[in-house]
Amino acid sequence: MKIEYEDTFVKVAGLIGGPDYVRVARALLNNENATDEEIASATGLKIKTVRKALYDLFGRSLITGVRVRDPKRGWFVYRWKAQRDQTDGFIQTQRKKVLNRLKQRLDYEETHEFYHCGTPTCLTRTFEDAMENFFKCPTCGKALNRQDNAELKDSLRWKIKQLEEELVK
Repeated sequence: MKIEYEDTFVKVAGLIGGPDYVRVARALLNNENATDEEIASATGLKIKTVRKALYDLFGRSLITGVRVRDPKRGWFVYRWKAQRDQTDGFIQTQRKKVLNRLKQRLDYEETHEFYHCGTPTCLTRTFEDAMENFFKCPTCGKALNRQDNAELKDSLRWKIKQLEEELVK
């Protein structure tokens, strides 16, 4: 069952790791300062799966963990807590990374000419690569023709503009 209005923290966890992460994130929101075992018990997941999700979310600074001594057993355990206030910052950071990659790709597309033989399974070649092969496809042997990438560049510019507007908000 999918809940339409899910918490942003749970949505981000789901995008990172899928359904298991969603269950762990929901358990964290329902039970602050829970241990690995408590989360595993609440979600029905294996402890190994819960720990993998927790360490991954911890590595992305979306949760915090405090090491405490278990009074019954004397062992050290971690009590995990969701950092919901960090979720927006995480999303902004991811948007900036994507924006940077799109700008790099647009720059690459604008500074190179591309050639293709027309066979769907063959690779697109840069001008330099095509020249080295005398404008013949090294895979199928057909002639390489210049490929217009204007549509791709327009798409990249549109997405870059969209992300820049979202980052300004």
